[in-house]
Amino acid sequence: MSGGLEGKVALVTGGSGGIGGAVCRELAGRGARVWVHYGKAEEAARRTADELAGGGHGTVGADLRDPEAVRAAVDRVAAEGGRLDVLVNNAGIFELHPPLEVDYETWQEHWQRTLGVNLVGAANACWCAARRMIEGGGGRIVNVSSRGAFRGEPQSPAYGASKAGLNALGQSLAAALAPHGVYVFAVAPGFVETAMARPYLTSEMGEAIRRQSPLGRVATAADVAYWVGCLADERASFATGAVVDVNGASYLRT
Repeated sequence: MSGGLEGKVALVTGGSGGIGGAVCRELAGRGARVWVHYGKAEEAARRTADELAGGGHGTVGADLRDPEAVRAAVDRVAAEGGRLDVLVNNAGIFELHPPLEVDYETWQEHWQRTLGVNLVGAANACWCAARRMIEGGGGRIVNVSSRGAFRGEPQSPAYGASKAGLNALGQSLAAALAPHGVYVFAVAPGFVETAMARPYLTSEMGEAIRRQSPLGRVATAADVAYWVGCLADERASFATGAVVDVNGASYLRT
């Protein structure tokens, strides 16, 4: 498949997981050389990279909660790849912490971990990547957000807040970076068939979750990856700042 990313270098955080792996495959299928980021799952990241179409792919590890590790990862990709054209901030964690059921210490721990990966880590990756992209003449940043940014996450409020913050971050950067040829987007899925969602989809709640969409199903990882690929294409530039809902009309907003 040819899709306008021939010769481009892309970094996908959390690239060995469900959505991340699908994004890596989508970008590689469109011609990109993909770097698969991992936190701890190095072997899974290597398998993902080895299975991608085309060549020139690699893996890079970093704890996204560590600002210097993020900078080192971005610098390595830009140095070894020769450039950096696309950043996909896909890595994220989802932890249950109902506000009336956890103690104060546990509450703080969930907020620190969730924001550290989902928002601050993504922000640091954007800061580092934007400079590399500008050096190379421009680039694309696509953030993987969530329906929960708009609908709320009562059992995991830090997750909902982190994704709402990610949307605001992306729109702020879209305005700041567009004059330099760097364009920023987000995709906001609902439930997706991934390992993280499997406990919910296979439980007694599964059928009700699928009925949230008039399509009668949840998204596949490939559904989300397709839109990431579209937004990473140079032809999507004028949509910079957009948040694209990929939730099968399970949550409609104006």
